[in-house]
Amino acid sequence: MAARFIVEADGGSRGNPGPAGYGAVVRDGDTGQIIAEAAEFIGHATNNVAEYRGLIAGLKAARELDPDASVDVRMDSKLVVEQMSGRWKIKHPDMQPLAAEARTILPRGRVTYTWIPRERNKDADRLANEAMDAGKAGRQWEPRQPQPAVAADEPPLETVAPKAGWAAEADLGTPTTFVLLRHGETALTPQKRFSGSGGSDPELSDKGRWQAERAAEELAARGSIQAVVASPMRRTRQTAEIVAARLGLEVRYEDGLREVDFGAWEGLTFAEVQERHPEDLAAWLGSAKAKPTGSTESFTTLTHRAGVARDKIIARYPGRTVLVVSHVSPIKTLVRLALGAPPDALYRMELSAASFCAVQYYADGNASLRLLNDTSHLR
Repeated sequence: MAARFIVEADGGSRGNPGPAGYGAVVRDGDTGQIIAEAAEFIGHATNNVAEYRGLIAGLKAARELDPDASVDVRMDSKLVVEQMSGRWKIKHPDMQPLAAEARTILPRGRVTYTWIPRERNKDADRLANEAMDAGKAGRQWEPRQPQPAVAADEPPLETVAPKAGWAAEADLGTPTTFVLLRHGETALTPQKRFSGSGGSDPELSDKGRWQAERAAEELAARGSIQAVVASPMRRTRQTAEIVAARLGLEVRYEDGLREVDFGAWEGLTFAEVQERHPEDLAAWLGSAKAKPTGSTESFTTLTHRAGVARDKIIARYPGRTVLVVSHVSPIKTLVRLALGAPPDALYRMELSAASFCAVQYYADGNASLRLLNDTSHLR
């Protein structure tokens, strides 16, 4: 199922025209959580130009997250909302090409426009002002680095490392626990071939079904799983169904848990990709924003959608233990986010077929990694 996003955008000019900047946020349409931000100082421009530039940036950010998404744009600019809705004509020559560009980003039928009062557009307004402040200081806007939470008895010093596991000892209620299960083997797994969401969608091999059955036995013996959520791809569906049948539970599917689309690399080994697409591979290994040859997805894109999926599951099953059946990249991403590790940490983890990881999420926003790549049930 395609995602539903809310884009809030704004722009400003100190002088109109004068030094100008825009800001935009993308929110998950179900939870309202901000999942992407964009801002830029654009030099000397009018308020309206800056507002249109904010709209364009917000739509592009939403498309980057999910090109099939539906988007509700919310702005406090009556002019932009009415013009983009087709109720007012666009007469100014500076606005006409900007409006035309905005209409090409996503199909018109998947974008709606809503006017909101200024006080309800504070996040986009804040980003626009941050961009203008940055321009005044002679630099471009950069996203703020999130500050890790620390335990209540720790001094608020920048040198203090986050102690999520220790903070979890406080009275924060029952955490939501994800038991992360990678799907069982397919024919491509032992050959170490790229197998993402853009390939042949292989089914489990005989060994993969055996692995899923062993995982089911292990989880039944533990007796703690209260819900099952899985990627909708065939190998994860089959793995989840085998486990859920053993546990007497139903499977709920979440598209955000699917594997990355590896584009032209699908079905190839690492060596074959290195031979055929050496420059693209080098770029991909060097930057989370780079995409496999012919793909529309980067690890940055994956991080956004996996984070949205995580938050939706936590909201649906607060304080419960959920089996999350997914793939190498989404599971590594959830582990990385729990640890607050940099993007290149993805290349420093090993996740075997049908292995378990476990992460607990607490009410204060902290997370604690409890298990990584456990394959003891397969021995």
